[in-house]
Amino acid sequence: MTILITRPSPDGDQLTRQLNAAGYPAIAQPLLEIAPGNGLTNLPQQLETLKNGDFLIVVSVNAANLAHNYLMSIGASWPKNVHYIAVGQKTAEAMKCHTGLPVHTPLERSDSEGLLALPVLSNVNQCRVLILRGNGGRELIREQLASAGADVSYCEAYQRCWLPLDGEQLCQQWQQAGVDSIVVTSGEQLDRLAQLIPDSATAWFFQCKLFVPSQRIANQAAMLGFHLISNVNSAANGPLFTTLSNKGTMG
Repeated sequence: MTILITRPSPDGDQLTRQLNAAGYPAIAQPLLEIAPGNGLTNLPQQLETLKNGDFLIVVSVNAANLAHNYLMSIGASWPKNVHYIAVGQKTAEAMKCHTGLPVHTPLERSDSEGLLALPVLSNVNQCRVLILRGNGGRELIREQLASAGADVSYCEAYQRCWLPLDGEQLCQQWQQAGVDSIVVTSGEQLDRLAQLIPDSATAWFFQCKLFVPSQRIANQAAMLGFHLISNVNSAANGPLFTTLSNKGTMG
């Protein structure tokens, strides 16, 4: 029984090594690479528009690190008078390190819905909100905050570059390796993976147990045709490893 890890490097490689070292066979096959986003050159000007009490939301470690690296490269700094919010704990830790400031993050649900439930976002009327994200995604956050009266804008801090993969060849390799469980950490990854699967492998594909980071992606997986879905409630390697290492007892 083998676990397929589709998240990008280096996190996907790290999780795969950790599972193999613990005796749980796993193989890594990232679906995409992460590159600096086209919006980074506009980030300093966007940060200057944030006033005291405004909000800066960071959706991932990639967004946090690439934005920070760019600001440091041009001698710019993070604002001190805004509320910093991160989707997950790992992203929050990265932003705390970069800014030296407190960062709000959901404790129960590391997803858009969990973030929107944070008390700090209960009154955003007439406030500016800047969201650091990739090339697309997190529309729910923008829609909900805009409907609450916020002026919301995006900065593309990173971009996902899909790898040119041969789905038929990969499926043969995965089936030969005994893959029965799959980890995806975003809805975009799940869609891309489903597109790669040839018709001849769909029965195997949808019989696999799927591990996802949020209920939203679990619902997306169910609509695609998966029946065995585990919502880890986090995209971080720690919770993923804990859940995957216990998968044999989960039924």
